[in-house]
Amino acid sequence: MAVWVVIVAAGRGERFGGPKHLELLAGRRVLDWSIGAARSVADGVVVVLPAGEADRDEPGADAVVAGGATRSASVRAGLALVPDDAEVIVVHDAARPAASADLFRAVVAAVRAGASGAVPAVPVTDTVKLVEGDRVVETLARDRLVFVQTPQAFAATALRAAHATASDATDDAALVERLGGTVVVVAGDSRNLKLTEPADLARLEQAVR
Repeated sequence: MAVWVVIVAAGRGERFGGPKHLELLAGRRVLDWSIGAARSVADGVVVVLPAGEADRDEPGADAVVAGGATRSASVRAGLALVPDDAEVIVVHDAARPAASADLFRAVVAAVRAGASGAVPAVPVTDTVKLVEGDRVVETLARDRLVFVQTPQAFAATALRAAHATASDATDDAALVERLGGTVVVVAGDSRNLKLTEPADLARLEQAVR
C-alpha cells in the first residue's frame, strides 16, 4: 500500500515568536527531524510551508506547496499534491519534531489493518472540568479522555472525502470522524512534545537526543 506523508509547517509561529520549523534543534532544523521520521514509512513526502517559503526545495521532500489560512486549508493544499494511487496518507505537524519512526509505523499499520484513521494518544493525568464562563458545570471522567498527537494516518479515500467538505478542525481525525469513519488510537509517546513556545526547545532537545 503506497504511503505518502503531508508535513504541515505553514503556521506563523506567533506564540513562538517566529517560524518554528526553521529553529535549530540538536544541530538540525525542526522540519528536518520531521522529514527524517516520515521517510521511515513514506513513498513520498509533501511539505506545506508559509507562502513566502514555498518556492524553495526542501531536502528529503518530493514536493513543496504553500499553505492556506487555516491548518485544514494547509492540509488540503498538501493533499492536492499526493498522487491518486496513494492508499495511506499520513498527516504530521512539523512542530512535533520528536515523533519517532516507530510512531509513524504504528499509525500506518493500524490503517493497513482496516481502520479509517489512526492517531497516537497518551492518557490524561490531570483532572479535567467543563466550564461555562467561570463556573464549573461538570467534572469529566479522565479514564475516557486522551491527549492526541501527530502523526495521524488515514485511508486515502477517507481523508480525501473528509477534506472534500472544506470543513475546518483542529486535527484531521475530527473531519474523518464527522463522516462516520472509524478512527482508532495507538500508544503515543510522552516525548512527542509540540513546539509551541521557546521554553519547549530544552525539553525537545533532550527528547530528540
